[in-house]
Amino acid sequence: MKILRLLFLLVFPLYIISCGSQRKVPQPYYLDRITDTTGQGELAIQELKIQKNDHLSIQVYSASTVPEVDRLYNLPVSESAGGTATGGFLVDAKGNIEYPRLGTIHAEGLTKHELAEQIRKKLTEPVELLKDPTVIIRFLNLKVTVLGQVGREGVVTIPGEKVTILEAVGLAGGVTDYGRKDKIKIIRETDGKRQIGEVNLSSDSLFQSPYYYLVQNDVLIVEPTKKKARDAEQSIVAQRISFALTLVTVAATLFNIFKN
Repeated sequence: MKILRLLFLLVFPLYIISCGSQRKVPQPYYLDRITDTTGQGELAIQELKIQKNDHLSIQVYSASTVPEVDRLYNLPVSESAGGTATGGFLVDAKGNIEYPRLGTIHAEGLTKHELAEQIRKKLTEPVELLKDPTVIIRFLNLKVTVLGQVGREGVVTIPGEKVTILEAVGLAGGVTDYGRKDKIKIIRETDGKRQIGEVNLSSDSLFQSPYYYLVQNDVLIVEPTKKKARDAEQSIVAQRISFALTLVTVAATLFNIFKN
């Protein structure tokens, strides 16, 4: 009888815990509070600005009929087996690039269009090095990092040169059942300063957030819900009770053996 009472006292808390874990608090879904916004204004997409450690492809074309002339101002860009681009121009710790025959050019804080215009002027003023040059610039290393309660943590390579927070979360496998869609932290570095913002993926003001469109090197952190911590704690308690039950069962078996 004593053993039965002990087993009851150990099993009853486990039953209470399992019942408590069944009560689920509904989590907000993506764009929960969004209504039809058809025709309510145009999208304002801000052009990306160049940052330190950005990897740029810069190609120059001119009206020259001799290919070797343009080639003097271009660096080759190739793609490795892993899909990573090599070559091109790296923006150094001072925000500069070293351009062949043109020297040091400050690139940090400029858009692609602004940097292209600077290079074009250096090719035409004060001496015309190339006739009617066209400068085409693109990013080679656009990426963001997604951490926390998502399907796949890690670095997400941006396929184009524009990505929204919804697209980045989707590329990372989406927010898990244990993740908070209403509280996603964004870490962003701008002009040498670090800023941290929060985004609510279910909010009706999501599209107005300065973090809706991501920029290169942003870090997204999806925080866990309270349910995750609670479930982890309950799992530990259940394991301890199971271990205790095993000990009691073994002790009861040994008692019966030696009693007889």
